[in-house]
Amino acid sequence: MRVLITGAAGMLGSDVVAAIAARGHDAIGLARHELEITDSAAVEEAIAELRPEAVVNCAAWTDVDGAEANERAAMAVNDTAAGIVSATAAAHGAKILYVSSDYVFDGTKGAAYVESDIPAALSAYGRSKQAGETSTAIANPRHFVVRSSWLFGQQGPHFAETMLRIGAQQPEVIVVSDQVASPTYTPHLAAALAQLIEGDGYGIHHIAGSGRCSWFEYAQEIFDQEGVECRVMAGSTELLGRPAPRPALSLLASERPDAIVLPDWHRGLSQYLAARRARAAA
Repeated sequence: MRVLITGAAGMLGSDVVAAIAARGHDAIGLARHELEITDSAAVEEAIAELRPEAVVNCAAWTDVDGAEANERAAMAVNDTAAGIVSATAAAHGAKILYVSSDYVFDGTKGAAYVESDIPAALSAYGRSKQAGETSTAIANPRHFVVRSSWLFGQQGPHFAETMLRIGAQQPEVIVVSDQVASPTYTPHLAAALAQLIEGDGYGIHHIAGSGRCSWFEYAQEIFDQEGVECRVMAGSTELLGRPAPRPALSLLASERPDAIVLPDWHRGLSQYLAARRARAAA
């Protein structure tokens, strides 16, 4: 199967290219400088020329706080452009996979969210992803919408890398303790997406790392596993004050009988740290 991956230079996109190729498919990854998905003519040209059987849309606006001041720009990428990619894929007979987020929920359920729960995003970023889910689904009946959470991997900035940088520079850090979800290692998620795209289980899927933690507990585990001497102090969301509101409890669970279950986030973290050390040694 020939699969086109947009946003292929990003943290998740690069892993998706590798995961799809590892399953024996023809993985064609296009980075932003090779395909700007907000350009409908460029999207049409790329899909018409490459003739993929499936498209995995990993191109996204991911700056959660930045979206608060630039909601129109976030919507342009996460919603409007997602609809363009989905519709163009449909016009050329290709199925589409859209990567979404736990931030489409408001975190007030008090339990893990399943696929049938109704989104109610708190932030501009969350609204852009919620809208992108709808645009993708409307434009292409052969669609997968995959919600995940708290991604970390070898490419790009993320919480674990930030904590390691801070831990190397200062003796203590304050981290939010009242937001809970599941960190997700991008190679684990990418492998799941590569498996999912082969089938016809269309619709919404919740796929995130197994287990749960707060950002505070996550930071502690990062320092413990890496042997970093940095004291982690708990702070509230209100105290630390970020531009974008976040859901307090955005755990994702699946009600699908054939749900893909990812490894525990602790395992993903240990694999990430091992790969990071190997990369530094090389």
